[in-house]
Amino acid sequence: MFETLLSIMFVYVFIFLGYLAKRIFKEEMSSKTLTLFSVYFLQAFVTVWGFSTAKLSADHLSVPLYYIAIILVLLLPILFIAKRLIKDPKERAIVSIAGFVGNTGNIGIPLGIALFGMESVIYTTLINLANVFVVYIFGVYIYSRGSFSIKKSLFNIIKIPIIPASIIAILININDVSLAPQINEFLKMGAYAGIVLQLFLLGTFLYGIKLSNIKKSILITVMSQKFLLIPLSTAFILSFTDLSLFVQAIIIMEMTVPLAVANINLASLYNCRPQDVTTLIMLSTLIFIPMLFLLSEVITRFYL
Repeated sequence: MFETLLSIMFVYVFIFLGYLAKRIFKEEMSSKTLTLFSVYFLQAFVTVWGFSTAKLSADHLSVPLYYIAIILVLLLPILFIAKRLIKDPKERAIVSIAGFVGNTGNIGIPLGIALFGMESVIYTTLINLANVFVVYIFGVYIYSRGSFSIKKSLFNIIKIPIIPASIIAILININDVSLAPQINEFLKMGAYAGIVLQLFLLGTFLYGIKLSNIKKSILITVMSQKFLLIPLSTAFILSFTDLSLFVQAIIIMEMTVPLAVANINLASLYNCRPQDVTTLIMLSTLIFIPMLFLLSEVITRFYL
């Protein structure tokens, strides 16, 4: 567990560097420019490289499908309730989707290794790839609806290059297309650059943040979804499946990880209160640190 915490802390050094850069260079360090570069260029590398690290098989495919299915089961009623109760479209978008866009990669994969061993990597990798579709289909549409019409929001999904890149990567994977070592190294370089830029971008948004600026109703609602509703509902739904307890535990863990930096990309891209979203991400990360010990205890006692 100590090694996992240490790994996570080193990852967030890049967040500090982003904060420092924004503090020193102010408006010269454009968060909007970094967002555009990340979303329209480097995130496609992250996805394609991710698909090249694990061979898809029928035995493994049920796990990401369960992951997406559970998100849909929980997301649809939340969208309906939010539409009835929240008038502000930007606030409604954040409350509806932020809690479902988790950091299944930078935190989920190393945490899975710490809790379950290397056997978890194939599952956490596939869940992380499934999360890409959650982020860049449901996430793009809902965040976009905070500022745009339904037609424009649907068009925004098509514009994101990560979706066609993912389809190409899947076809390469399932057809056993062998890529030259130089191409794999090229994809890896782009993916690592995309991951670092994501963390750096979060740091730039942290500059000038004030906790008092975010509405308490948004904060309480999103944190309750993230750390109570989603993991507890996931455990309940999975109890009716024939998945092994080992796999169930991995899915529950991935549903509990803090909010992903991708939330900032979309909130910034579609002008949907990126500062509020940044605050939620950092608070979810702080809350998650003590929750690691509770999560580890529950998984050890009931699933392993």
